[in-house]
Amino acid sequence: MANPLLQIDTLTKSFGDLVLFRDISFGIAEGDKIGLIAKNGAGKTTLLNILAGKEPYDSGRVVFRNDIRFAYLEQSPQFDPELTVLEACFRTGNEAVKVIARYEEIMASNNHKELDEIMAKMDLLNAWDYEQRIKQILSQLKILQFDQKIGELSGGQIKRVALANALISEPELIILDEPTNHLDLDMVEWLEGHLSRSNISLLMVTHDRYFLDRVCTQIIEIEERQIYSYKGNYAYYLEKRDERLATQSAELDSAQNIYRKELDWMRRQPQARATKAKSRIDAFYELEEKVKQRRAQNDIKLSAKGTYIGKKIFEAKNITKSFGDIKITDDFNYIFTRYEKMGIIGNNGTGKSTFIKMLLGLEQPNSGSFDIGETVNFGYYSQEGLQFDEQTKVIEVVQAIAEVIDLGNGSKLTASQFLQHFLFAPSRQHDFVYKLSGGEKRRLYLCTVLIKNPNFLILDEPTNDLDIVTLNILEEYLIGFKGCLIVISHDRYFMDKVVDHLLVFHGNAEVQDFPGTYTQYRDWKSIEDKRVAEDSKPEKTDRITEKPKSTEKTKLTFKEKQEFENLEGEIQHLESEKEQLTEQLSSGNLSSEELISKSNRISEVIELIDKKTFRWLELSEFA
Repeated sequence: MANPLLQIDTLTKSFGDLVLFRDISFGIAEGDKIGLIAKNGAGKTTLLNILAGKEPYDSGRVVFRNDIRFAYLEQSPQFDPELTVLEACFRTGNEAVKVIARYEEIMASNNHKELDEIMAKMDLLNAWDYEQRIKQILSQLKILQFDQKIGELSGGQIKRVALANALISEPELIILDEPTNHLDLDMVEWLEGHLSRSNISLLMVTHDRYFLDRVCTQIIEIEERQIYSYKGNYAYYLEKRDERLATQSAELDSAQNIYRKELDWMRRQPQARATKAKSRIDAFYELEEKVKQRRAQNDIKLSAKGTYIGKKIFEAKNITKSFGDIKITDDFNYIFTRYEKMGIIGNNGTGKSTFIKMLLGLEQPNSGSFDIGETVNFGYYSQEGLQFDEQTKVIEVVQAIAEVIDLGNGSKLTASQFLQHFLFAPSRQHDFVYKLSGGEKRRLYLCTVLIKNPNFLILDEPTNDLDIVTLNILEEYLIGFKGCLIVISHDRYFMDKVVDHLLVFHGNAEVQDFPGTYTQYRDWKSIEDKRVAEDSKPEKTDRITEKPKSTEKTKLTFKEKQEFENLEGEIQHLESEKEQLTEQLSSGNLSSEELISKSNRISEVIELIDKKTFRWLELSEFA
């Protein structure tokens, strides 16, 4: 069994009458990569803060292994604004930084007694090239000005500096709170690969389901103040969670039947209640509490009627926009069609949000115009969010917009019922806004956008700070949405589910219209990048004469024909291996080491299947 790094025993945490979790226990061993899942407000960040020593707890134990190297990425990290990026990375207080500081002190003094010992520690921690490694990681996270002051950075850039700090210390255990927020897609995929390949033990909160699936070997869920553990990746968790809920539903149905009988018994003899068996009465009240906590069915599909939208949506005519030397669009033209669902992707700073702000009239282009149809009614969810009156109750925020939402087919929802679909229980609806967590406020903001019943939704990073349960509800809503949609998001899973084509902002006014999902785009781009790399290789010039090349390939060479014939068998073999690995990962019988090994192997197999399938498709054109 792997060595335990952290053990949590019977941990309880509450804020006044609100109990977040009660008597929860779990451990983290060497090699574990654990994803923590829960609804917003259930205590995910609070639990991480407790483990990091930043938050007290009511009872229980949190025990780290002695001398463990540990790092924590907070959801909203703070640095001295006067420090430069590089200085901030040397003020983290991790072991490597302390050893470097001690080495410099010794070298600056005349007393070199500890020099051999400190140099050995420098070797052990790979501290000699610490600065170079910091710069490499910062560069991967698109932080390139190392002498820039922290106070000049955006919130997202500060989060990336903090992430670099956590990674560079090479801890044995790292705890990450929403590490993919503020990362563009290239950075997310780099981080995914970095964590998958490393031996770091990991506990993280993230709503990125592809990230969870490809990195984690265990999922822990906080629900109803208890904890549930699943030994497998996110796909395995979904399967086993459904099984658990089915079992619980059967148990609750049984409890409901018993409750009805016991309630009848309690009512029939009110005068004789004092003489009833006390144990039976106590059991009745326990049963009543269990029945009252019956799970709300979150899988109800929520759809809105949607107001009428005409054939004319909008036309972008010769749109040019720049900020100084930074070009966003240059003479851009586009005709948006009825019921179109478009995703917008691209690196940070390429102009995605600026483009939709121009469409909404919040930002003016340098030249050109947007011609918008008369029936279009925009609903806009912005990155910045809505500034609520903190002293307003949750229900009042929504009722101020609409008391009732029309679902079509004669069905309607009150504001309270609509809030319940987005996981605001009736008791929670009468809380003041200031009591909500950050994720709950984003969820409330989403409700205020959707309840207006727009026919054209524009969502700018809607997935940030939303829990996975809310994301599933939102996805189902958008799939059935009877209107137009534009989404900007770094959530690959979300984009794959809700959009049918992409507008890709490459930067410097290069905008590409791609007819497919995000995954299809990445597959295409992988092939295209390889083709460009091959084309850019210098041609061999050592031959005296060369046979003239045909301008167009018409058939396979002998070697290509052999390769084509072999590929189908290779792909079938890999598919069989993938199925075996999936079954083994879902069995629940693997050790931590086996889980890590087989999770890494299944990632390799999937990548090989993709590569060989694309090669087969290339060759099949000429077969």
